[in-house]
Amino acid sequence: MGNSYLWVKAFHIVFVASWFAGLFYLPRLFVNLAMVSPDSHAERERLLLMARKLYRFSGLLMLPALALGLWLWLGFGVGRGAGWMHAKLLLVVGVLGYHHMCRSILRSFEQSANRRSHRWFRVFNEVSVLLFAATVVLVVVKPF
Repeated sequence: MGNSYLWVKAFHIVFVASWFAGLFYLPRLFVNLAMVSPDSHAERERLLLMARKLYRFSGLLMLPALALGLWLWLGFGVGRGAGWMHAKLLLVVGVLGYHHMCRSILRSFEQSANRRSHRWFRVFNEVSVLLFAATVVLVVVKPF
């Protein structure tokens, strides 16, 4: 496939890992926001600022991750017609949904409308880890 394939693959991995780093940490901020006492306005605003910036930054990392992934798939034919690739694409849709769900949750915190507990956010936080692990296993092991 050549040298350009390896460069595209390497940068795809870098941007996917970076995007997921944001998705790993953003729900931790939600855990902390859910635990902030109502009279702690400064702490709440600081955590909201961090969450907004992290959401924006991870969204920017998502774009090249997706573009490079499409390039690998459509430009180099990686996984074309393979069952593992269909499953991976389904997981990518799930990650996109998770990312946008984080935006919805962030909005609920911004509007002081969150009704979920910090325990719920601790479980929600693990979803990104499971999505990442499943994606890596599919790409490396190619089980079908």
